[in-house]
Amino acid sequence: MATHCPYCALQCGMILREEDDAVSVLPRQFPTNRGGLCQKGWTSAELLSHPQRLTSPLLRDPASGELRPASWDAALDRITTGIRDVQEKHGRDAVAVFGGGGLTNEKAYALGRFARVALGTRHIDYNGRFCMSSAAAAGMRAFGVDRGLPFPLSDLGRADTLLLVGANPAETMPPLMRWLTEQRERGGRLIVIDPRVTATARQADLHLQPLPGTDLAVANALLHIALTEGYVDGDYVATRTTGFTEVRRTVAGWWPARAEALSGVPVADLEETARALGTAGRAIILTARGAEQHAKGVDTVTGFVNLALALGLPGRPGSGYGCLTGQGNGQGGREHGQKADQLPGYRRIDDLEARAHVAQVWGVPADELPGPGVPAYQLLDSLGTDQGPRALLVFGSNPVVSAPRAARIEGRLRDLDLLVVTDFLLSETAALADVVLPTAQWAEEDGTMTNLEGRVLRRRALRPPPAGVRTDLSILTALSSRLRAPGRQPPDDPHTVFAELRRASAGGIADYAGISWDRIDAADGVYWPCPDDEGPDSPRLFTYRFATADGLARFHPVEHRPAAEEVCADYPLYFTTGRVLAQYQSGTQTRRVAALRRAAPEAFVELHPDLAERLGVADGEPVRVLSRRGEFQAPARLSPGIRPDTVFAPFHWGGRARANSVTNDAVDPISGMPEFKICAVRVEKA
Repeated sequence: MATHCPYCALQCGMILREEDDAVSVLPRQFPTNRGGLCQKGWTSAELLSHPQRLTSPLLRDPASGELRPASWDAALDRITTGIRDVQEKHGRDAVAVFGGGGLTNEKAYALGRFARVALGTRHIDYNGRFCMSSAAAAGMRAFGVDRGLPFPLSDLGRADTLLLVGANPAETMPPLMRWLTEQRERGGRLIVIDPRVTATARQADLHLQPLPGTDLAVANALLHIALTEGYVDGDYVATRTTGFTEVRRTVAGWWPARAEALSGVPVADLEETARALGTAGRAIILTARGAEQHAKGVDTVTGFVNLALALGLPGRPGSGYGCLTGQGNGQGGREHGQKADQLPGYRRIDDLEARAHVAQVWGVPADELPGPGVPAYQLLDSLGTDQGPRALLVFGSNPVVSAPRAARIEGRLRDLDLLVVTDFLLSETAALADVVLPTAQWAEEDGTMTNLEGRVLRRRALRPPPAGVRTDLSILTALSSRLRAPGRQPPDDPHTVFAELRRASAGGIADYAGISWDRIDAADGVYWPCPDDEGPDSPRLFTYRFATADGLARFHPVEHRPAAEEVCADYPLYFTTGRVLAQYQSGTQTRRVAALRRAAPEAFVELHPDLAERLGVADGEPVRVLSRRGEFQAPARLSPGIRPDTVFAPFHWGGRARANSVTNDAVDPISGMPEFKICAVRVEKA
């Protein structure tokens, strides 16, 4: 059976085969991965029959405090009663929903519908806020649309110059490296901006290694050089953009020596990078979490968007700006209603016309739909307080590990009157819940995903879920019925849900109206926007116009500002986080796969040897990392590939090794993105 990997937004094609109850993964020649898979993809089927899999609802026993198996009726009754009690005492907004970027389009859509109609709450957001929100906001204000790659992935192999900013695909999405290899074999140049010498940076022709949090200064300096050296495409700027005058004035002050003093990137490297971009026939600039997970993430991405627009890149084959979406459905998951301010089709929930359209599809009065909620961290940090929700339903997320200032969020979850978690394994968040509902896995239900190119794909069910396990859609339908939700009864069949999603998204920015499952099957996916059944889809955006009212892209002047927290005598080191090849996100799934556990068995703290010598720390020796918010402990790993003033740790582990215990919960004022990538710490022997 042809389907797609359950992990990252590359959504690699694969074949699943079942023999004697054992499921094996086989290669598939799909356009994005061309038969390749990473170790996570090859081992993904092992979780389908994992011994720790949940196959029965769990209820917390009030006497013992333990989670015990229960019937579905008992679990759904407990949830329904709890929701009603909380809303009767504290109002409809006292119940919140937290979703995930790995949910199918159908489930993300149904979750938003459930929150707004069945619960009547404005409080819904999702873990994609911690992933793509800064790039999404920057794309919306520059281009009028947010699609990770506004061009096919194959364009990467055609670029003469490719600039990766805060991206490490060699570890986060290894099959993508085939396109980078093709790019270099064609004679193209690969330039990487990253504070660490990552596996990707080691393959680059040029590696810029800035101080964490200074990427925006680098972007402005690159545009300064482009202006000075005459690389700006004046005709493109004049005919296809607006707002460049103020940006020109802003970057005039970012001469290369100033950027070098701030970032540590040598002037010669800045000039070489600007020259490689400005003289290339085709050039692409890509950002990822390293540049985006900051309290100024939107402005940082905007700095690189400004550079791309000034060079005339967007809309040209083999050229442009894009961002590397992280989670499996990080793109589709933010298009259809599980964001705090959003309705299906990437419509704004405070837009009267959008509300009327979606309300008609749902069969409810538009004025009964709630207004915008608050971004993910603000929502999580308000849980259990007098001003915040008293009950939370979590689908496909593990905020106890993934949220910044995680110990504080764990405490907020413990303060709730009702915590419900839907998952197929007992995550750290599920372990705190009052009710845990076992859900189907990726190979046990049909649906669609939207990959980083905006290509809508079909995920197919190989077999039904085990006895006692339900799908998220059936859970939402059952709860809607018990809560006597107004409007039309929500369907629990994914094909019917997708048909409703098509109607709800029609006319929106992310228009899926012309996309059907049959059309996806016939074409290896369909790119949105696609408004007509018989009309073309959109593999390449911005060829003739941008998705703004006048068709012009918008420049926005942006200035570097310091990190929300700077180093000091008590906390003299910069701390940053990231991923490793064999683990994924909060590790709930990958830490349970034997081969992946052998490849990456535990967390670590990466230190430069000079720093380790000053601290008296040997390789492999346990160290403690402390910030103003908390601490975690892991073995030291010495590497000359990290700056001596910077410390790195992966965020896939919980417990004592939880890196997000120390990360900063300062957020971007536009996107709500927390500042995961930089805070001040000190390191001690454990």
